[in-house]
Amino acid sequence: MNILIIGDIVGNPGRNAVAKIIPAIKKEFSIDLTIANGENSAGGVGITAPVFEELIDLGIDVITSGNHIWDKKEIMAFIDHESRLLRPANYPPGTPGTGFCLISKNNTKVGIINLAGRAFMPPIDCPFREADKILAEIKSHCDIIIVDFHAETTSEKMSLGWYLDGKISCMVGTHTHIQTADERILPNGTAYITDLGMVGPWNSVLGVDKDLVIKKFLTGLPTKFNLADGVNVFCAIVVQINDKTGIAEKITRIMKHVN
Repeated sequence: MNILIIGDIVGNPGRNAVAKIIPAIKKEFSIDLTIANGENSAGGVGITAPVFEELIDLGIDVITSGNHIWDKKEIMAFIDHESRLLRPANYPPGTPGTGFCLISKNNTKVGIINLAGRAFMPPIDCPFREADKILAEIKSHCDIIIVDFHAETTSEKMSLGWYLDGKISCMVGTHTHIQTADERILPNGTAYITDLGMVGPWNSVLGVDKDLVIKKFLTGLPTKFNLADGVNVFCAIVVQINDKTGIAEKITRIMKHVN
């Protein structure tokens, strides 16, 4: 199975870039399943029901998220009713939404888990223990398991990658919006990359107008952030996974510029 996993989609520029490039990527790599992080897809923070439907209509099968999942108050009206939209599974019990889902594609059952880190992030339950808990529940029902770990530090992401090596098919890091060049298949068969990067304005600071961010650093004063204009970057990976063993056979990092 060939799985496309797309980095944090940032606002309308990111959505437009996905719309322009995803058909060609799917054709080039014969994609069977598409996952994307959409926590910044509505105006740069959060996600709304219309934006969610727009991303689904573009051919994304499952949308993961992170610490910005609650930034649009509208989320509460639909997150409990949409299994294709995930929030980090290690939020405390009783939090709306779900942190994992199972999807069937081409007679292959895929489990997708969303987790959030704790280093320099809002307080949340342990992602390592939550991963173990979910794997105990779903592993016997899945041929392939994918984890999106939305975390700040490279060390926390790498630690979870090593911890899950051989237990899952692929772990990707999200959140920093900067793609890392460390894609690899770990010794026990788990594909790994520390951060997918983003889909959004290239000449920016994490998608935001660079002059506004520089001003905030220079003055320390509150600054309203707006998304940048211009060329966009599309960051993702394609991972080829053996349907029978769940072991990753190839990982390809993608970074393309989209006018």
